[in-house]
Amino acid sequence: MRIENNDTITAIATARGRGGIGVIRVSGPRTNKICEQILGTKIPARQACLQKFKEKDGSIIDNGIALFFKGPASYTGEDTLELQGHGGPVVLDMLLKRIITLGARLAEPGEFTQRAFLNDKLDLAQAEAVADLIDAGTEAAATSAQRSLEGDFSKHINDLQKQLTHLRLYTESAIDFSDEDIDFLGGEELEKQIYTIKESFKTLSNKAKQGCLLRDGMTVVLVGKPNAGKSSLMNAMAQREAAIVTEVAGTTRDILKEKIQIDGMPVHIIDTAGLRETDDIIEREGVKRAKQAVSTADHVLLIVDDQEPYSDSYLESLKDRPKGAPVTTVFNKIDLTGAKPRIKINGEQATIKLSAKHNEGLDLLTNHLKESMGFSSQEKSVFLARRRHLDALARANEFLNTGVDQLLKNQAGELFAEDLRLAQQALSEITGKITPDDLLGEIFSSFCIGK
Repeated sequence: MRIENNDTITAIATARGRGGIGVIRVSGPRTNKICEQILGTKIPARQACLQKFKEKDGSIIDNGIALFFKGPASYTGEDTLELQGHGGPVVLDMLLKRIITLGARLAEPGEFTQRAFLNDKLDLAQAEAVADLIDAGTEAAATSAQRSLEGDFSKHINDLQKQLTHLRLYTESAIDFSDEDIDFLGGEELEKQIYTIKESFKTLSNKAKQGCLLRDGMTVVLVGKPNAGKSSLMNAMAQREAAIVTEVAGTTRDILKEKIQIDGMPVHIIDTAGLRETDDIIEREGVKRAKQAVSTADHVLLIVDDQEPYSDSYLESLKDRPKGAPVTTVFNKIDLTGAKPRIKINGEQATIKLSAKHNEGLDLLTNHLKESMGFSSQEKSVFLARRRHLDALARANEFLNTGVDQLLKNQAGELFAEDLRLAQQALSEITGKITPDDLLGEIFSSFCIGK
C-alpha cells in the first residue's frame, strides 16, 4: 500500500517546555534539500553529524546533531531528517519556522506514524502500539506495548488468517468436487481444522483481553450512604490521603478520581457523594453526578456501614450501571463491630467485610476486583490490545461459529465459505489490511504531534 506524498511535514518531536535536548523531525520529498539549506552542506545517511543549524542569512540558530535517513530505510519510509538541538522552546520554534519557510508544513497529530503505516513500515496494530507505549501508565503496560510494536499481536492475527485461508481453500475445493462420492465436508479433516481454529481464537481472545486490561484497566465506582466510609476506602486503596475524611456526613459532594494499579492493571477509582435525599443544592448535584458515574463503571462497590442493617433498597440507585457490571457489597468499619475480614461469593453476588481505617481485608478486595475482570498477573508474553481489537476478534469468532452451524445443520458449504471470508475481513481490521478511512483518522488523531 506504499503511497507517494507530495508534501513534506515537520514537527517538534519532544515534549513542550524546557529541556536539555529538543528534537525536530522532517519527512517527505523536500527533506534532502531542507537538510542542505539548514546545514549548508550534505551529510551522509545514517550518521550522527555535529552541525550548525543556520538561518537564510547564515546566522546560527543552534548547534546540534543532524541525522539523515534515506527512504525507504527510515521510520516513515520517506527521506527523514532529525535535528537534535537544545531543548528551549524559543530556539526550537525558530528552527521550526526556518524549516517551514523552506517548504515543509506542520504535521498533523500522528502523521509520521500514519505515513509509516501507509508505506508498509508497520501495520495498524503496531502503529497503535507506538501511541500505547508513549501513554503506558505501568511497567507491565509498557512491556506489553513493546511486544505489540515488535509484531507479536500481528503475528498471532496473521497465523489465524493463514488457518482460515487453508480452511476456506479446503471448503471451496470440497464444493468443487461435490459431485464425487466422497464427502469432504463431513470428514475428520474438516472437523480437525475447525477445532484447531476455535482453540486459536480462544487463546488469542484471552491474550487480547489481558492486554486490553493492561492498557485501559477497569473503572471502579464507590457508592453508598453518607459516612459509610467510601472516602476512607478510596484513601486505603490509593495508599494516600486522596479524599478528605471527617465524621460529618456529606463531606464528599463531588466525584473524586484516583488511579492505582493492581499487579500492573490500572484501576480508576471514583469516589462519589453519599446517596440520600437532600435539600442542599450542591449536595443534590453531587448525588446526580454519583449516579452518572455509576453508568460508566466496570465494577460498582456498594459501601455499607457494618454497624447498620443492610437493605436491598441500596441497589435501586445502581440500576443504570452498564449491563454486566458486577456489584460487590462492601461492609466497612468491622473494627467497630468486631467482625472478621471475609469474602463471600454466591453466584454473581459478592460481599466483603473489611476495615478501610485499619487496612483489614483490603487484600480480599483487590484480589476480588482482579478476578472479576478475568485479569491474571501470571499471564506471560501479553501484548497490548484495544477494545476495538476485542470487538473485531469477537465478530470474527461469531462469523466462524455461524458458518459452522450452517455447515452442520444445512450442509451449506457455500455459506460456510462466505462466513470464513467475513471472519478474515474482521481480523484484517486489526492489522489495517481492510480499514475504513474514518477509523484511520480517529486512530492517528489521538497521537501527539511529532510522532
